[in-house]
Amino acid sequence: MKATGIVRRIDDLGRVVIPKEIRRTMRIREGDPLEIFTDRDGEVIFKKYSPIGELAAFASQYAETLHKTCDLAVVICDRDSIIACSGVSKKEYSDKGLSEEFETIIEARNMYVRHEGDNKISVIRDGGSHFVSCAMPIISEGDIVGCVASLYEMNRENAADNVESKLIQTAAGFLGRQLEG
Repeated sequence: MKATGIVRRIDDLGRVVIPKEIRRTMRIREGDPLEIFTDRDGEVIFKKYSPIGELAAFASQYAETLHKTCDLAVVICDRDSIIACSGVSKKEYSDKGLSEEFETIIEARNMYVRHEGDNKISVIRDGGSHFVSCAMPIISEGDIVGCVASLYEMNRENAADNVESKLIQTAAGFLGRQLEG
């Protein structure tokens, strides 16, 4: 744990303001859920909560199934990083932060389907060797909690077909409903 040197007081309603610099650095957005931890030494720790992270093992199995049965490279992410992938290098993609372009797709709350000639959109900040073919945000109880995306390799030109987009849309809908139940 690292000290920031910033001190804040609790107001009469028990609220504490997290400074803008920390929110920006830690990528905490308005409305993001934070999990609260305490320890015996009196420390209170706030950690970003990822509802889709609770389904990481299940999401991994879903991605693996899509890859094996449909030969799709698939990633499943929360709002910040990749939590499951199949058909791509786990070392290259697992736990990696999302690119700004991919975050824009997620924030749009709609299905994204790449067409011939469209710009290539990387899923992760560091670029990676695959690009988004098709993506659908995972929405649970009206909130965006993540995204399911199919990918294509860098050296191939690709446009998603109707079956691929329906599979990705189904996966996102299913995972969203799992979180509601």
